[in-house]
Amino acid sequence: MTDEAAETRAEAQSTAGADAGAEVEAGAPAEAAEPVEPAGPAALGVVRTPTGHAGVDAHLARLADADHLGADGHVEVYEDVHRGLREALTALDAPPVPGPYENRS
Repeated sequence: MTDEAAETRAEAQSTAGADAGAEVEAGAPAEAAEPVEPAGPAALGVVRTPTGHAGVDAHLARLADADHLGADGHVEVYEDVHRGLREALTALDAPPVPGPYENRS
């Protein structure tokens, strides 16, 4: 950082601190400020790339449901998706079921 940039930054910080102090001194206590409402749910815009496995893609698409819910509702969606993905992985480990004509003795 150059000396000029450092001086400019220091001046800006001291000015900001003085402005903040002036507001408090003006008799407007911080408690009297109007409470700020929390922002509503908003989509993050995360792109989900298809995996090519229909079951997995369906569970990943379910994650979009969490975009419109408050934080309290995310847990239910995440647990449901996690359960479905775990079942899909378990199914990959299962031995293949023999066809109707493969069971001959």
